[in-house]
Amino acid sequence: MTPPAASAEASPPRLNDAGAAKLPITAIILAFNEEIHIERCLTRIVDWVERIVVIDSFSTDRTVEIATGLGAEVLQRQWKNHADQFRWGLEAAAPVTPWVMRIDADEYFEPTVPDALRAMLPSLDAEVTGINVKRKFIFRERWIRHGRYYPTILLRLWRASAGEIEQRWMDEHIVLTRGRGALLEGGDLVDHNLNDLDAWIAKHNRYATLAMVDYLNRDYRLFDEDRRIDAMDGAARRNRFLKNSVYGRMPLYFRALAMYVYRYVFRLGFLDGRAGLVFHFMHGFWLFMLIDAKLDEARDFIARHGVEAFKRRLSQTHNIDL
Repeated sequence: MTPPAASAEASPPRLNDAGAAKLPITAIILAFNEEIHIERCLTRIVDWVERIVVIDSFSTDRTVEIATGLGAEVLQRQWKNHADQFRWGLEAAAPVTPWVMRIDADEYFEPTVPDALRAMLPSLDAEVTGINVKRKFIFRERWIRHGRYYPTILLRLWRASAGEIEQRWMDEHIVLTRGRGALLEGGDLVDHNLNDLDAWIAKHNRYATLAMVDYLNRDYRLFDEDRRIDAMDGAARRNRFLKNSVYGRMPLYFRALAMYVYRYVFRLGFLDGRAGLVFHFMHGFWLFMLIDAKLDEARDFIARHGVEAFKRRLSQTHNIDL
């Protein structure tokens, strides 16, 4: 894909319908059958982001139709995993704007974010190459404020060429190749999935399998582990350390219970009401218990049949090719 010859800095700023200049940002969004979410996501950014590129995995619903109708460019590629798809999308989109943004189809920014960014971006020194945002999580129409869930700090905006995505099967983050990050104040990123509980369970069952693969890799070196996050400062590095060096060293199954008690009791998850009761149990206990059960099963399989047989099983059963 050949990028435009002129750089974003050399071009006059694009204006939205209100006559305000759009921010020099290319937003990249991964999508597959997201017609329930994509319009909400795009309409919240189309007025202030210069360019939107949707990387679609051959959706069979109206995702592509809606995205193109709202002015987004759509590129299509077969899915492997989030990290691989985003890396390809970033290369294929070839952004020429000074800033690049990652946002998921089921996320959106609060209305105050554009003005907060307009005030922030021009004042940044050259050493600030990434913008961290606070993520607000909504479950069954309730903001999950407790259980160590708010604020979750994520790097979602970075200077072009200064950010890359970790190559992992699960829990991938954007890592800066130079400079440092700064925190956006004045508005949050909202994660608000509109699908029902059946879809949530199916998605997190898949996530549990991917997380199992990453955990298992630390025992059997199935593939080279991307550890660039270790060189960064901030919440992502701390959380990865806790996941691998504290939680990861605890006994199977017990640690899922410990996680649930920590979140629901000690981090006051019970204050999130009935929706919080379901969420903290499902995400803070059921999901982690499921990961451990899959990990336990995989270790037994490898002990009986070997690593190569396990890789073949992953490919045949889960379409995961290591």
